[in-house]
Amino acid sequence: MRELASRVERNRLVETACDLVDIPSPTGHEQRLAEYLGEAFDSLGLHVAWQEVEDGRPNVVGTLAGTGGGKSLMFNGHTDTSYSGREPWLQGRGFKPQADVSGGEIYGLGISNMKGALACYVEAVRALRDARIRLQGDLVVAAVVGEIEKTQWGEDFRGKQYRGYAAGSRHLVTHGGIADMCVLGEPTELKLVLGHYGAMWLRISTRGEFVHTAFAAGRLTSNAIVRLRDVLDSVLEWVPQWEERASYRGQRGVVNVGAVRGGFPWRLSRTPGRADLFLDVRVPPTMPMTEARAAISDVVARLRERHPEHGIESEIYVTAPGAEIADDHELVHAVGESHRDVFGRAPEHDAVRWFSDASVLARYGVATLNYGPSSGLPGGEGESMEIRSLVDTARVYALTAARVCGVA
Repeated sequence: MRELASRVERNRLVETACDLVDIPSPTGHEQRLAEYLGEAFDSLGLHVAWQEVEDGRPNVVGTLAGTGGGKSLMFNGHTDTSYSGREPWLQGRGFKPQADVSGGEIYGLGISNMKGALACYVEAVRALRDARIRLQGDLVVAAVVGEIEKTQWGEDFRGKQYRGYAAGSRHLVTHGGIADMCVLGEPTELKLVLGHYGAMWLRISTRGEFVHTAFAAGRLTSNAIVRLRDVLDSVLEWVPQWEERASYRGQRGVVNVGAVRGGFPWRLSRTPGRADLFLDVRVPPTMPMTEARAAISDVVARLRERHPEHGIESEIYVTAPGAEIADDHELVHAVGESHRDVFGRAPEHDAVRWFSDASVLARYGVATLNYGPSSGLPGGEGESMEIRSLVDTARVYALTAARVCGVA
C-alpha cells in the first residue's frame, strides 16, 4: 500500500487540476471539460463511454476493467461549476475559470467544487497504473453534468443552464452507470460524510389589487407585497419548529428565505397582482419527502385560515431527497483505513446540510460516501484548494480502490 501511495505525483496532479479549472464549465456548458476528461481516460487505457444527457451536455464515463471476482467501485464527480465566472459581484481570483497557483494553493472556479476531486480520480488511476496493480473488480470514473443546486422555474428561468440537482447522475444510473459502491469527492474537509440533507423548494404567493398609484391611497393593505409580509412573519414563526423536527446526527434543520419577487421595477406606478416568497427547506435523509410535503401543506393551510383575504397559493418545485450510508458499511471502513494509512489517524465522521448526487446513486443501490479534500468555504478570493490536500486525497482514493476492488 505504501508503494501505491508513493506513485501519486504532485506536479502531474497540479497540472491536471489547473487544466480542469482553465476550461469554463458552468451548468449547461460542460462539453469541453467532458472532452478533456474523455481523452485523459482514453490515455490511461480506460474504456470510455459518452452519455449525451442533452445537446452539449455529456457525461463521460471511464472504466478500468478488473480481472474478475472483485467488487466494483465508482468515483463520481460533477463537471459543472457553481458560477459562470462572469458574475460582476464575484471578483476574487477563485471565482474565475483561470487557475492561479500561489502559496501552496490552487485558486480558481471549480477547484473545490469539484474539479480538484476529478483531478484526484485521474491521478489515482495513474498511480494504480504506474504501480502495475491490476484490480479484480471494475473501477469506474464518472464525470457527470448538472449536479449544482439549481432548477428551472416559471417562464423566466428555463433552459439547460438551470437543469442541475443531479441531472447527470440521474441519466448515468438509468443508462448502465452503476457500481457496488461509490466515493463522491465533494469538499468534505477530509471527513467521512455519512449523511446529508435533501431539499424541498417552494413558492408561497399572495394576491392583491392591480391599481395605479394615483388611486392606491387607502388601499395599502390590499397590496400583494404588503400582504406577503404577513406570510413571511408567519413562516419565521414556524422555522424554529422545523429546525427541531428536522434534526439529524446533531444537526438542526434549516429553512432559507431564498428569493422574493413582486412588482415591476420599470413601472412602479402600478401595484403587483401577485408577490412570491421562495423557501429552501432542508429535509433530513431519515424523513420521507412525502412527510416533508405534508408538513409544508399544513403550514400553507394555516396561512390561508389566518389570512383568507390574501389569496394565498403555493407550489413545490424541487424535491431532492437526502442520502446516508451506514457507519459500519465496508466502504466507510475502506476509506477510513486508507485515510489512516495516509494521515496516521482515523478520519472524523460528519453530517451536512448540502446536497450531493448520493441522493440518486443510493436509490439505485449504489452505496455512496462523500469524502473529499479540505478547502473551506469560499472567502473573498473565492474557491481554493491546498495542493497538499489534493495529493493526500489522491492517495486515499488509490488505496481505497485497491481495498474495495481487490488486487489481482
